[in-house]
Amino acid sequence: MPFPFRLYDYLPILLMFIVAGGFAVGNIFISQFIGQRKQTRTKMMPYECGKDPVGSARERFSVKFYLIAMIFILFDIEVIFLVPWAVVFKTLASPAYGLRNLIFVEMMVFVALLLAGYVYVIKKGAFDWGETARREAEGEARLLRDMEQRNIAKTRTAA
Repeated sequence: MPFPFRLYDYLPILLMFIVAGGFAVGNIFISQFIGQRKQTRTKMMPYECGKDPVGSARERFSVKFYLIAMIFILFDIEVIFLVPWAVVFKTLASPAYGLRNLIFVEMMVFVALLLAGYVYVIKKGAFDWGETARREAEGEARLLRDMEQRNIAKTRTAA
């Protein structure tokens, strides 16, 4: 027999949302009333990850930057699959299901594929941040920036 639905059982959750929202709104109002209002040129400048936003917003990045981002996503996905599997492994591997070996082998195949990808990335030198790799990345970025500036100059002369 299912449990009866009672709305007041959800009162603690509603109270938590009210407290969280009140805390956020309260902090905003307090900072408006107490905070300094002196606007300087530095304060009005856009903030971009600790770097001054100098130059074009369309600056090109090295391919290595995107490769590292994809590797991060790959290992992020690994954690997304590995942690829930580890949590329920004991339950799924109980004699009632009889799947202990199959579940374990499936996850080991998954981990082996990720390990193969990791070894491939190491062999390609994606994690090599030595002086030579840095010079290569800077040279590639400089080349792309020069090409972009030439394209901009061509469009200006054509117009």
